[in-house]
Amino acid sequence: MTGGNITRNVAEGAPGGFCRRLPSVATDFSAEIERLRHTYASIAAVSDPGALRARIAELAEAAAAPDLWNDPEAAQAVTSDLSHAQAELGRVQEMGSRIDDLEAMVEMAGEESGQDADDLLAEAQADLAAISKDLSELEIRTLLSGEYDQRDAVVTIRSGAGGVDAADFAETLLRMYTRWAERHGYPVKVLNTSYAEEAGLKSVTFEVHAPYAYGTLSVEGGTHRLVRISPFDNQGRRQTSFAAVEVIPLIESTDHIDVPETDIRVDVFRSSGPGGQSVNTTDSAVRITHLPTGLVVSMQDEKSQIQNRAAAMRVLQSRLLLLKQQEEDARKKELAGDVKASWGDQMRSYVLNPYQMVKDLRTGYEVGSPEVVFDGDIDGFIDAGIRWRRQQEQDGQ
Repeated sequence: MTGGNITRNVAEGAPGGFCRRLPSVATDFSAEIERLRHTYASIAAVSDPGALRARIAELAEAAAAPDLWNDPEAAQAVTSDLSHAQAELGRVQEMGSRIDDLEAMVEMAGEESGQDADDLLAEAQADLAAISKDLSELEIRTLLSGEYDQRDAVVTIRSGAGGVDAADFAETLLRMYTRWAERHGYPVKVLNTSYAEEAGLKSVTFEVHAPYAYGTLSVEGGTHRLVRISPFDNQGRRQTSFAAVEVIPLIESTDHIDVPETDIRVDVFRSSGPGGQSVNTTDSAVRITHLPTGLVVSMQDEKSQIQNRAAAMRVLQSRLLLLKQQEEDARKKELAGDVKASWGDQMRSYVLNPYQMVKDLRTGYEVGSPEVVFDGDIDGFIDAGIRWRRQQEQDGQ
């Protein structure tokens, strides 16, 4: 007896067998398993397990080289890439096995009767929900196929209109993204922090180190809006404030972004902010201005001027790399004769008063608990944003 027959008999209350004992079961397991297999086949086609195995073999050979650790940075990159490739292949293979096990469990339930059948179908129902959730997450990964999507991410948050409330909002967003990274076990490194005078942050730049960090977080780029009763207003008035989020891919040593010394101006100044032996004592902070584009990058969280300059140059190169890609994309769209507007100034609203709601204005995805969102639970927004972006790309083709 197949999963489909089980469900149909249960739903219709057909006589005979264990089916009369399960009138509340309405899941068509046969159709659900077919849906899972269809989605899994699409994911496997994109992931290409054969190519992954070849990649793993290549990296394993490189990792076994006796002179691997002569260059520690390159060695870490090889071992990290190997670990990520093995994990990705493992996820794809495990998902196929879980779908097979689910189908076997449903078929087993069809051969049982009474409480044993009830228990098996209840377990199958739970497994179906878990597999569907995990498969959806795996499907999101396959949508990250951009040139730099696999890179680590460099995120910059800047306070906008709204005064001290905007600065406080920028700090709240920093905590939100940091908590999101902690939930997933992703390391975060703060590169530069500019504190506001009264409270909060003028700006902050940080790196998120994880596979596909840029592809994942890039949908968070845009203007975020907060509406709340201002804790800084002694009259308790409602305040609207804004913060801008910029996400760029981290530059890699293999990237070729030539920045001539004649194209940059380097200024040094004393670090500001709380604590630290080098804060307010030496000219260790660095500001680099890229003269042709006007891009400015400041770094002050490292202890030495040399370290801050290196970090600033890396972020500058990352921004130039992204700028180059954006220019190429713009040319392609112009040639296609369909230049679409960008996401717009406001991509998400966080409303705490007069009601509580966080809503993405592009996707329509919303959550009624801002506290949960500010605590880092933003996967739903990110997943919806990735799917929305892919749909926009397909519509523009």
